[in-house]
Amino acid sequence: MVLKETSANLVVWLLCTLIPTLFTDEVVNLPAPPDLSVHSTNMKHILTWSPVTIPGETVNYSVEYQGEYERYYTSSTWIPSSWCSSISTPECNVTDDITATVAYNFRVKATLGSQSSSWSTLKELFNRNSTVLTSPRMKISKDGYHLIVEFEDMGPYFEFNVTYWKKSPNSQKELYKIVREGGNLVHLETMEAGAEYCVKAQTIVEVIERSSTFNQVECIRAQDESPLLTIVLVSSAGFVLFLVGLPLFIWKTSQLLRYSCCPVVVLPDTLKITDSPQKLISCKKEDIEPCDIVARVIYPEELFRSWIQEAL
Repeated sequence: MVLKETSANLVVWLLCTLIPTLFTDEVVNLPAPPDLSVHSTNMKHILTWSPVTIPGETVNYSVEYQGEYERYYTSSTWIPSSWCSSISTPECNVTDDITATVAYNFRVKATLGSQSSSWSTLKELFNRNSTVLTSPRMKISKDGYHLIVEFEDMGPYFEFNVTYWKKSPNSQKELYKIVREGGNLVHLETMEAGAEYCVKAQTIVEVIERSSTFNQVECIRAQDESPLLTIVLVSSAGFVLFLVGLPLFIWKTSQLLRYSCCPVVVLPDTLKITDSPQKLISCKKEDIEPCDIVARVIYPEELFRSWIQEAL
């Protein structure tokens, strides 16, 4: 009688052990990956876990996630991660899976051949607004008298709040500018010669309504006005004046030489012909009676030549 009861109990135990395996395609022999956590910095989210170690074997992992919508409106369904299916490393970049500022849950299972572990899930849900924001890395420079700043490209969510000012013993009025993206040179200010300017900045992520602390202040001094530049400008102006004045000087000198060597001769009144131009009446002084009129045409050149001969 006791033997029959023992046999019956053994049969029941075997049935309870074997029946669940008949209704599943997976054999659960591997331990589940422990210690799930999400490390997030500057909106980059990395899910990590402790590896499952099987001597001489490579264990793979698969990751699934569940957002607020899946949890409350689709009967708690799970979605496979975009980049983490059958991976061998114990971490997964889940940045592309987290598209909203809501609570997310993640789960991981280990696989080895036909063997598969149970799922491990996060102990606490993850929200991307808990990401750690660091101060931006920036580089300031000058292009002549232009103050230039450049930020690292931190991704599409990031903007930069820039504060800059001119160092002065009397006052340091701060100016502000929003830089929409990194990776580009941005002009901040036209600097005064010899003045020193300082810049600091912080990152802003509007989708989570948070900002980082300001980075370390960096300063740069504008160059002084160069004496060489003044000399070059004066020389250039002198050269332009020389090019303009040289033709005028040559023309004026030629005019002076012309009228010095060949002055303009003013005819005396006795040689001016008023009654009949180009005619000269010649009469003998001793004749009292009207004399014969002899007329001929005298050109100005001949008239001038005759006057010169008489003067000599």
